[in-house]
Amino acid sequence: MNKVYLKPGKTKALANQHPWVFSGAIQRVEGKPDNGEVVEICTEKGEFLAVGAYSPFSQIRLRVWSFKKEKINADFIRRRIQNAIQRRKTQYENSSDTAFRLVHGESDLLPGLIVDQYDTVLVVQFLSSGAVYFREAILTILKEETGIHNIYERSDVEVRSLEGLPKFSGVVSGDVPDEIIIREDRYQFIVEAAGGQKTGFYLDQRDNRKLIGDYCKEKSVLNFFSFTGGFSVYASGNGASKVTSVDSSQPAMDLAKRNYELNGYDVDRSEWVVGDAFQVLRNFREAGRTFDVVILDPPKFASTAAQVKRAARGYKDINLLGFKLLNPGGVLVTFSCSGGITDALFQKIVADAALDAGVQAVIERKLTQGRDHPVNLNFPEGSYLKGFVCRVI
Repeated sequence: MNKVYLKPGKTKALANQHPWVFSGAIQRVEGKPDNGEVVEICTEKGEFLAVGAYSPFSQIRLRVWSFKKEKINADFIRRRIQNAIQRRKTQYENSSDTAFRLVHGESDLLPGLIVDQYDTVLVVQFLSSGAVYFREAILTILKEETGIHNIYERSDVEVRSLEGLPKFSGVVSGDVPDEIIIREDRYQFIVEAAGGQKTGFYLDQRDNRKLIGDYCKEKSVLNFFSFTGGFSVYASGNGASKVTSVDSSQPAMDLAKRNYELNGYDVDRSEWVVGDAFQVLRNFREAGRTFDVVILDPPKFASTAAQVKRAARGYKDINLLGFKLLNPGGVLVTFSCSGGITDALFQKIVADAALDAGVQAVIERKLTQGRDHPVNLNFPEGSYLKGFVCRVI
């Protein structure tokens, strides 16, 4: 096995069982490992630290498979996948839901591998060269362990370029329909595996959709960045007096309306606005419109640490406008899915927005991703989704 030696003083992260090693920590590479090949990670003196996948084109040069000296092969991958699936079975044993995240990358000890189940279809993402190295074995194992043979790959995200990998999206096994109907709680949703954000649906917001619905009874609700209408459907299902959905994508809005109809709600009793979110927020403000509940669930504003400052300004702007659109005693539900924005920073951003809006507010609830999107204690980067339920007082 090829070996990678770390510089003196660069072993602390691995000692704390963090699964990443950055390029600056590498002293030398023994041999010529291929992209994604398994290597032994050692101290500068050759003492064993871990085994991991080598990514010569990425700033994250090594992703740890195991901190034990063990063989990384199909049997190893199978055990990890089996454990991840079993955890979901335990979590949702009494659930009627038909969509889950089965594998959540590093937090399930499978670096760079994402697997979402949408009823009888699996949508997979291979986001690291190490995951790609075992791609064929992983696809076979998934079919055998889930009994699902309809698999769509959505490896079309920018992080693939950083790994020196081409982007790819398409059916890799079985028959994947253009649309899949899933059940979540007492609602149904149409999912397009080939389109939309992430793998087709925001599964990480499952618990938050249920919780926010409780705030909507007999309330006017504004759902910004509504995508395919998840929060809007829950708001209507919980008795909102009116729901206004805003998104920049016409196809997403069309699908949101179909999700409304699928659940038996009258599309004409709600408002649907397609346009730039920031401009629509300003237009509503200028028109003097106000709401009881405002939901802000924007896409990722910061993919890298270098983008955090600009992202912080964007988050402040939308939260400032969100607070200004609230009725007295109203509720702002605000999220950030940018990994570079910490919980503490996001709270400061929202607090500054409230201050500039001239309102006082309290955090009634702190929100995060659902339990099928776990966070490894040694991998805080896995805690990417943070949110607050803020009430104006």
